[in-house]
Amino acid sequence: MKKHLILNLLVSVMMVAPSYGQQKKEDLKMISVYGSENKELLDLFRFENIDCYKINFNGKELKSKTYTITVKEIWNGKIKSESTVFNSKEMVGIGMDKVNDTTLNIKVLSKSTSKNKLKISFQFSRFSTTKEYEAIESNEYSLRNLAEESKLEIGYNESFHFLAYILPYKRADGSKSWCEVGSNGKDIENWGKKFGIKHYLLFEMKFE
Repeated sequence: MKKHLILNLLVSVMMVAPSYGQQKKEDLKMISVYGSENKELLDLFRFENIDCYKINFNGKELKSKTYTITVKEIWNGKIKSESTVFNSKEMVGIGMDKVNDTTLNIKVLSKSTSKNKLKISFQFSRFSTTKEYEAIESNEYSLRNLAEESKLEIGYNESFHFLAYILPYKRADGSKSWCEVGSNGKDIENWGKKFGIKHYLLFEMKFE
């Protein structure tokens, strides 16, 4: 079992090639890179069990759009809470409520803490927001680019599934898999029941 767990972790951490989110009829595209090409920084991420994504949204219609990120906390197959992580409209007073170009870059860092919390930071070019959420006692949480793994459609004016912070699926032979969960884009809010996952976070995003 340990061998399968280590292999899954190494594959997840070492992947730095860009990946692409599915595209709707609009021009919005998403490209993401996981980890770091810097070996020392990558070693630090591995040591601290940190997930890192560099995400780029690009589209001709993206300029002047506002954007929100929301999260659903799902426990034992049920949505326990739903809240706003970030709403750019709240920054209208300092003129940062809208995307000022055809590109929006976001760096996302996450890790589980010693206090049974999940800490996640969304870092934009001029500001950042960091949140903490309740978690079970486990070092097996993994942040997944859900839009890419499950090849989900993304677009404007409606929410789309963005990221998921998940525990692995435990197979009958005792091995564990994150990819089997993250790539199963159907009925996402019922993953807890389908895969026996006690807890996960589901992040959604909307441009309008």
